[in-house]
Amino acid sequence: MFANKAFGKKGLTLLTVLMSVVLVVSGCSGSGGKSGSKKENWVSIEDRYTPDAETPAWKLDKKEEVTNLTWYVNADWWNTDFGKDVVTKKIKEDLNINIKFITGDDTKLNTFFAGGEMPDLITTFDSNSPVVQKAATWALPLNDLAEKYDPYFNKVAAQDTLKWFQLKDGKTYGYPNYSNTQKDYDSGNIPAKTAFIIRKDVYEALGKPVMGTPEQFQAVLQDIKNKYPELIPFGFNSIGEGTGSLGDTLQDFIGVPLEDNNGGFYNRNLDEDYLTWVKTLNSVYRAGAISDDSFADDGTAFEEKVKAGKYATILLDGTPQQGGNLQSFYSNNKGKEYIAIDGPQSTVGHSPTLNQSGITGWMISFITKKNVDPAKSIQLFTYLLSEEGQMLMNYGIEGETYKVNADGKVEFLPAVKELQLNNPDSFKKDYRMGEFMFFGHDRHKALSGDAFPDAIKQMQEWGKGKLVPHFILENINPDQGTPEARSLAAINTKWNSTLISMIRSKDDAAFDSLLNEYKKFLDSNNWDKIVEVRNEKMKANKEKLGLK
Repeated sequence: MFANKAFGKKGLTLLTVLMSVVLVVSGCSGSGGKSGSKKENWVSIEDRYTPDAETPAWKLDKKEEVTNLTWYVNADWWNTDFGKDVVTKKIKEDLNINIKFITGDDTKLNTFFAGGEMPDLITTFDSNSPVVQKAATWALPLNDLAEKYDPYFNKVAAQDTLKWFQLKDGKTYGYPNYSNTQKDYDSGNIPAKTAFIIRKDVYEALGKPVMGTPEQFQAVLQDIKNKYPELIPFGFNSIGEGTGSLGDTLQDFIGVPLEDNNGGFYNRNLDEDYLTWVKTLNSVYRAGAISDDSFADDGTAFEEKVKAGKYATILLDGTPQQGGNLQSFYSNNKGKEYIAIDGPQSTVGHSPTLNQSGITGWMISFITKKNVDPAKSIQLFTYLLSEEGQMLMNYGIEGETYKVNADGKVEFLPAVKELQLNNPDSFKKDYRMGEFMFFGHDRHKALSGDAFPDAIKQMQEWGKGKLVPHFILENINPDQGTPEARSLAAINTKWNSTLISMIRSKDDAAFDSLLNEYKKFLDSNNWDKIVEVRNEKMKANKEKLGLK
């Protein structure tokens, strides 16, 4: 989820910040590192309630005064309002709390560990960061908080997720949102977010062609180029700092193996099946069916073209993120809307292994040792993880914003639905459903047809049965600040430029030369040691997951 950055001036600045975080956080371990030390605010609840494993503590707590919490979110874009919209107003009332949100970046996060005023709660986004890895020095263990203040937490928290985030001391300090376990994948309630899509009018006019083999793929795109000169035959997510959807997304689409025959790390970039398709894209490019602009377009430019239906076909990663743009084209161009088809297939018979949010999730939230009321804070975690909190964050309040139909499906009330469709800014400001998503989860979106726009529902239907967890590949990169991490950053930058250059090669000889140059770059940049680290971490992942 986190793009690797090339090391220029910006990269060195980031590295400096991260190294300082390591030093500062490491330095904290001598003060308050042990559970129950004087540096931790273990409050007494003797006069407030008696914990009950069968009842969430927020329903038992008799504390009358409002608890004021400061919550730092490591993202400048986070909406800092609290208590004004339907969702956060209800949270405020039910838990008798008030939250002051603070936002910032890694530099601001670092100031807390350099002696600044520590917030009560911290949410960050990188599970591999030094801050997260050193959480035992500054955060309270959720296991102990649950035991002492709210044992009901263990009923609503996924045990596989808690185990996944355990540190070396055997305790878990942070809990994520969108953490999907094997059970979640098996349920069928997690929708695919990847699809190869084509405009319906183009698809039908061409006789619903098959595009599975490299030869078929090239032929159809050439046909599109000839018959629809106003369209871009083939599009893909903006390249940005990574490889768009032409890297691991395409690898997943054709089912490149996740591990080698011995269960170790497999360099999917050099898989022969994948490279056959990269060479196919080169042929398509040389035939004029891939626009040079597609390699330069940023996210906004790509989104505008999706919204206008400029692409005939797209290998798209993130259908929900493009849902608004796809819906706009769908609503204004009936009969021309984008639909998912099988698209490129493995040349060696592999089935798709589409990825979704993994067990690591996205936003990771912690209760700090300086928390003014850890009892109330673990109650908040429990509340948001519970069915009650999940329904509130996704759909609001029953009878006020949604109803449950006879078939058990959730449906927004007409006025709310109207606002969602026609005035999204007001919907966000007044209701905030679907946005305030600490501990949010995909499975609750399966309860309602209103959770996703109509434009992507066929794409999600197409993706059923094609999702495969990538848990064993999560968090396997070398630790930040190590020589292997620096080498990997250089290798990733090299691969990004190499892949684009290979697709744009003038001939097969140039393609092969670039590929050989990349292989040599691996050999001269500690690749063997990086693979060793990844093998060790993959083995640890399998142990956490109970896999052989």
